[in-house]
Amino acid sequence: MALQLSLSPHRNGVPHRRFLVLYLPYWATDYLKRADARLQDVPLALYERIKGGLRLVALDPHLRQDGLRIGQNLADARAIRPDMVVQEIDRALLESAFGTFADWHSNASPLVSVMTDMAAYGDLVLDITGVSHLFGGEAAMLRHVLTRLRVLGYTVSGAIAPTIGAAWAVSHFARSQVVSADSLETVLDDLPVAGLRLSESQNATFLQMGLVTIGQVRQRPRKPLQARFGAQLLLRIDQAYGQIQERMAPRLPPIEHHAERRLAEPISLMDDVLLITHDLAVTLGFKLEAAGLGAQTFHLFLYRVDHKVMTLSLNAARLTRDPGHVTDLFRHRAQRLAGEYDAGFGIDMVRLAASSLEPLDAVQTGAFSVENGLEDIDRLNDRLSSRLGPQAVLRSMLVASRLPERAEQFVPALVAGEAKIAIPDLRRPLRLLPKPERIQIMAEVPDGLPASMMWRRQAYRLVRGEGPERLGAEWWRKPMRLELVTPPVSKPSEPGEEPQAYIPDLVRFEPDAATRDYYVVEDNEGRRFWVFRQGFYTGPVAPVWYLHGFFA
Repeated sequence: MALQLSLSPHRNGVPHRRFLVLYLPYWATDYLKRADARLQDVPLALYERIKGGLRLVALDPHLRQDGLRIGQNLADARAIRPDMVVQEIDRALLESAFGTFADWHSNASPLVSVMTDMAAYGDLVLDITGVSHLFGGEAAMLRHVLTRLRVLGYTVSGAIAPTIGAAWAVSHFARSQVVSADSLETVLDDLPVAGLRLSESQNATFLQMGLVTIGQVRQRPRKPLQARFGAQLLLRIDQAYGQIQERMAPRLPPIEHHAERRLAEPISLMDDVLLITHDLAVTLGFKLEAAGLGAQTFHLFLYRVDHKVMTLSLNAARLTRDPGHVTDLFRHRAQRLAGEYDAGFGIDMVRLAASSLEPLDAVQTGAFSVENGLEDIDRLNDRLSSRLGPQAVLRSMLVASRLPERAEQFVPALVAGEAKIAIPDLRRPLRLLPKPERIQIMAEVPDGLPASMMWRRQAYRLVRGEGPERLGAEWWRKPMRLELVTPPVSKPSEPGEEPQAYIPDLVRFEPDAATRDYYVVEDNEGRRFWVFRQGFYTGPVAPVWYLHGFFA
């Protein structure tokens, strides 16, 4: 492998973007051979079923050398290599495994994406802007990434360039190398037209026209090219040469603040992982403090030597950067893992990242500090949620609703925000029944205060009362008949019959049907109840009384 080193120029102190693309042409067979030791030393081919029979869709390098090709009939391929092992392709398995494989490469750069322009798996792109110095430069980084993949048994090539399109083209059609911004045009012009990520029909058309390299296509007038091949061709050219920025979609959320440790020897015990996590939490806390920030979400990435990554994420009730608190949260979360934790052949890198960042001032502890206990409650919620799960620790939150049973709901304590609803100064009971229960009420006059109550077959003599407090119905929860538009006229079904206006069969809103009059009543033993009447005595339907709550 030949590598040429170049430093990317800077403009206004801001470095140009640098991208590393990895091309694994035999990913399917390489992965299956690593997963099954029985396949390591045998020629392997994958096929799929089509209407005309069975055709090859993936081959290992040895079968390629023997003249087999993708798309060939399986029977013809067996005649050439009768000793080869064939399996039906499982695309869902390969795509999922390649996604996990891509996540593992976040130990080299936090921004990793799977390129699916030409295939669902096989191409990876890493944004290595500002991280190559950790490996001793871009050339050393490229050599390091390629070497470790080849040691694992993967056939791979790669390239680093200022654009994603250029790095992809070089990794597929040239030797592995580092392309500088100054040599970008020279390198791309000599590559085949297929390096523009075009369709097979477009590539064939260019060959018929005698256009073999990208440089020959780029010299042609743009309008005729667009008229014949579409705007996608010009877009690919501009993206490859850096005229238009091509964006990548990282699989993992981008993180700005993190701390990591690369280990000389792999570790496997969770206790060792937690010790390293505490050290990283201290380092991350200093970084956040220097930036004047706090975080509510923390992510722990454990990179295994067998190209897999485990992720633990948790939330805090409030902004924090306290290393001890963050470590305790991960310790409680680790207790929930139980038998799910599997270090494989060991963990060689640990990364702790913070997200959901907001400004957080330095905390002062002294004579002017306010100790109201809220911080201790939030810390308790954090610990319980980490150990029991976020859905096990709930708290109430107000909801904009007139009906008492809908005015409050339970949400996870870690995600519940402050109520942004104006709380009216109303008298409400200490306890509400889960569902209002029907009662019988006797009153001296129909609309007067209740005099006695029958609830659960027990009679209560009421001596005092206060009310009513009227709560109107929530009209928006019931369908209404729209009458602003004149209804259409239907045609007569029989001769001589007058046309009739079409009226949709929708429920009209009846405000009196759901109107409630609430009363606070007290019986002769001092017990106070919250009751309400739904409906009016003057309506066509008799009102109904309910018991809704109890006062202290």
